[in-house]
Amino acid sequence: MSDLVKRQTMVPAKPGASETKSAPSLREVLAFSLADDTYGFPLARVREILKLPPITPVPRAPRFVLGIVSVRGVITTVVDLRRLMRVEERLPEKHARILLVDVGGEVVGALVDEVQQVHRLAEDEVELAQAVGGDLSDHVIGVGRPRSKREVEDAGRELIVLLDPEPLFARIERG
Repeated sequence: MSDLVKRQTMVPAKPGASETKSAPSLREVLAFSLADDTYGFPLARVREILKLPPITPVPRAPRFVLGIVSVRGVITTVVDLRRLMRVEERLPEKHARILLVDVGGEVVGALVDEVQQVHRLAEDEVELAQAVGGDLSDHVIGVGRPRSKREVEDAGRELIVLLDPEPLFARIERG
C-alpha cells in the first residue's frame, strides 16, 4: 500500500505541467519589410492584413497620416510607416499591405511595403534594446535574429527590428 502512495505522489497533478515550466517562452512576431529593412510587430497586436483599399485623405492631417478607410463600417486611420519612421519615401507597389494594429483599444492602419511571415523567436533570438540612438528608441523593443535551418552556413542571419506599436503610433495624436 505504501508503494502505491509513493507512486501517486510522483505523478504530476496536471498533464504537461512540468513541460510548460521548462519550455522556452516564444515571442511571435509578424515580420514586414519597409525600404530594405525588416521590422516586426507583436503578432497579438495585429488584427488583420488588408490589400490596399481606397484611402480618403484627411485635410490638415499630419504628413504621415495617409487618410482614413472604412473596414466593415469602422473608420480607421491609415499611417504611412515610411513617413512616420522617416524612411525614404516611395509609392506603394503591388505587395504593399495595411496592417490593422491594436493600439490601446483603438485600431490603426499601418502601410507597409510587404508582409513577410510570422516568426516565433525564442528568448536567445531576441536582443532587447537598452540604448538605441535617435528619437525612435522608445519605439524599438529590440532586435530579433531568427534561426534558420542553415544557421551554421548562414552567418548573416536576417535581423528583425521589433517595434512597440503604442509609442510608435502615439505620434499620431501629437502630430
